[in-house]
Order: sequence, then C-alpha cells, then structure tokens
Amino acid sequence: MVRISPSTALASVQTDDLGQGDRINLGVAAILGHRPEVAGALGALKAALKASGTLPPRLVELVRLRIAFHNKCRSCISVRYQSAIDDGLTEGLVCSLEQPAAADDLSPAESEVCFADMFATDHVSIDDTVYDDLRRHFTEHKLVELGVHCAYAVGMGRLAATWNVTDDVPEAFRSMADSPLAPWISDGVVASG
Repeated sequence: MVRISPSTALASVQTDDLGQGDRINLGVAAILGHRPEVAGALGALKAALKASGTLPPRLVELVRLRIAFHNKCRSCISVRYQSAIDDGLTEGLVCSLEQPAAADDLSPAESEVCFADMFATDHVSIDDTVYDDLRRHFTEHKLVELGVHCAYAVGMGRLAATWNVTDDVPEAFRSMADSPLAPWISDGVVASG
C-alpha cells in the first residue's frame, strides 16, 4: 500500500490507454504532484538529460536498473524504458546485471556499471583510480552526465522505495519472500521514455 496518498493534480489523467510501466511512473508522479514546482524541476532535469544526452540509452538504463537493485525500489526495478529497448536493451542484458563483472554481453563502457554500484553503496570509495578507469570510455562531459544520472537514480529511487508505489508493479516484483529483490528475477514492463 502506498505510504503517501497521490495528489489530486493528476486525477483527471486517463490511465486506460497507458501501459503498465507508464501507470507505475504515474503513481510516483501523482505523489510528486503535491509539490508541482518540484515535480516540474525534476521533470526538467530528466528532459534536459534526454534532450542533450550523449550516453547511450541502453547504458543509462543498465546503470538505473543496477542502482534500483541497491535501492530495493520495486517500481524502479520493474520498469524498462522504451528508448533503452530501442537501443538494444534485452532482458538478457538485464540479467547480466546480476554479475556484471562476469558478463560477456556488456560493452566495455557498460561493464563500468561498477561505478553505479559504488555510487549507490560506497560513494566515498570513488577515487582518482576509479575516474582514471572511467576515462578509458568516457569524456569529462560524459562523466558529468553519468554522475547526474546516478545521483537522480539513487535519490529518487530511494524516495520512491519509501513511498511503496507498487499498485501497478507486476506480481513477480511484489512478493519477494523467496527470492532477492532484483531486476533480473522476472521480465519488466515497458514505459515510454
């Protein structure tokens, strides 16, 4: 059960034509609707990252999902974005996130998902050596972009996890008593974007 009631700001949005992934995102947006100016600023940040982004959507999605695993956010874990699917994201690649260091289907840049692990679990251990390794695949411009994506995913994912927005989350991601909460335990649902 959601812990903060949705605002009435989005009550008029028709959900009949929305896919399951978009309904999940709308659940989070409806709570943010209590603070429309904040929701607008967050939306503007995401729009700016998308409009001017130089990182491949597939990489951004793999980073987001790996962080979602650490955040234990059920809504974040269950969603896959269409732009990443269009860029070659498959559930097989998502399964690679279980052990990214051993995955052979990740590109060299995607194998740097360890940065997302460190960012989500022990950010103070990110030192010069880590950034020197990242520079093998990313320019300074892309490093800033990667960092902002990680910051957004960690912060908003942890907040969404506390809100428990799970009404539209697939059943496989709701009851995790016998398995770990992770994006690779079941196929996710697609959201536009």
